[in-house]
Parts: sequence; structure tokens; C-alpha cells
Amino acid sequence: MTQELSMPESRPIRLLQLTDMHLSTDPASTLAGVTTDRTWREVFALAQQQARTPDALLLTGDLTQDGSDIAYMRLRDQVQEMDAPAFVIPGNHDDPEAMRRCFGTGPVQWLGHVQLNDWLLIMLSSVVVGKPHGHLSPDEFQRLDRLLSDVPHRHALICVHHQPAPVGSRWLDAIGLDNGQELAERLLQHDTVRGVLCGHVHQEVDAKLAHLRLLASPSTCIQFRPGSDEFAIDARPPGYRWLTLKADGHIESGVCRLAQVPAELDAAIGGY
Repeated sequence: MTQELSMPESRPIRLLQLTDMHLSTDPASTLAGVTTDRTWREVFALAQQQARTPDALLLTGDLTQDGSDIAYMRLRDQVQEMDAPAFVIPGNHDDPEAMRRCFGTGPVQWLGHVQLNDWLLIMLSSVVVGKPHGHLSPDEFQRLDRLLSDVPHRHALICVHHQPAPVGSRWLDAIGLDNGQELAERLLQHDTVRGVLCGHVHQEVDAKLAHLRLLASPSTCIQFRPGSDEFAIDARPPGYRWLTLKADGHIESGVCRLAQVPAELDAAIGGY
């Protein structure tokens, strides 16, 4: 399914990325001591206050911890308060079939791609069911190549849950996108691609994938310590990323965080 959103061409496109919420059936469920439903709502409220109404929201995976319809529907109801279309992709903790049921129609949807004026947003699924790492299937690569070749646009932003390049944390890099190099090689064949946006790493990243900009964002719940060889929690607040897509293909972006780290954070856990 394709969606095309038209907006005044005289102004840039404003997007918000919210990622790695890890919600569960029970809204009181915790991760590393943090009530993920509460921090998600606090981050969402911050985004509402600071960003007002963006052109679209991007929810880039691990929306839930348990893959439950109840958690997805609770998330959907909250997101709809923003009064902006939202587009989701699955992460390794998600249930793709449940997401198809819950996000098949309405203002919060799982779509393959969206065209926003001269920008094309391509949402890829990197989920390997039952595994923490990501992989893009031949079908996803074919769809990507076809879209970049056939859909008329000037600029493209690729959205995928798993990071396609190392971020400097050995344990995280071991569970990233296992064919990220192939993705980079394919993207380099198309001079309209401007950047890649991902989740999964629970930290702010602004780096390079070949000559393309690679962006990752804080989780709305717990954060992973940058540069750590083993699993480690970072005592930084949850947050979200804003993006401004310019008509000339330039991407402006930054991260906004809550003012404080959740008081109940258990930074000593060795995994989850």
C-alpha cells in the first residue's frame, strides 16, 4: 500500500521519530526498573509540547516487548492524539502479524513507503522472528530497488529498525543488520538516497553509512551505554528525534530528551 501526503512545497517536511517503546499488555510493566508505559507517555507529551503538529511520525520498531494486540492498540490510541499520520515498522521484539492487524488502517499504519512532496520514505522490515539481529530478505531488497528506480522523487530516506553499520558497541554491533553492507552497496547505486534512520541501539547516533547520513535515536524507555563491549545501561534520559527534510535534500536533525533520568532505573542489570 502506498500513501502520498501533499503539503505546501514552500516549507520543509517536519518529522518526529519515536522508537523502542517496549510496551507490554500490562501498562505497569517495567524494563530495568523503568515503567515503559509511563516514560513513553512522558516523551510523547514532550514531543507534543515542543514539536506541536509535525507532518508525520515515524515509529521505528520494538514498539512492544510482548507483541500483544493490547499494547499496540494502547500505543495507537496515544499516537492519534498528535493529529498527524504515523508510520510504523517492526523491531525484533515485535510481532509482525499483530502489527498488521492493529495498524492495517487509520492514521497509524504499517506501509511500505510514503511519498511526501519530493521525498520518498521507504520503510523496511528487518525482523528475523525469534532472533535479536536483523536481516533484509531478497524480497525487501527487490522492493527497495524497485521503489528507488520507479517512484518519481528527488530525495529518499530509508527507515529500518536494525542499525546497518557498527555503532562502536561490540555487543550491539553483533545484533545489528547482518547484511548491512549489502544495503549500503545497493543504496549507493541510487544518487537520490540522502540518509538511513534506525532504532534498536537505544542511543543517539549521527554517523555515516558510506557517504550517507546514518541516524539512530534514544529509546523512550532505557538507554544503552555508547562504546560498551558488553551490555550496559546508560544513565541518560529517554527522548525522541526530530527531522527536517529540506527541498534541496538536506536533512536537519536533533534529539530532545526528558529533563531527568527515571528515578527507578536499575543500571546494574546485565541484560533483558
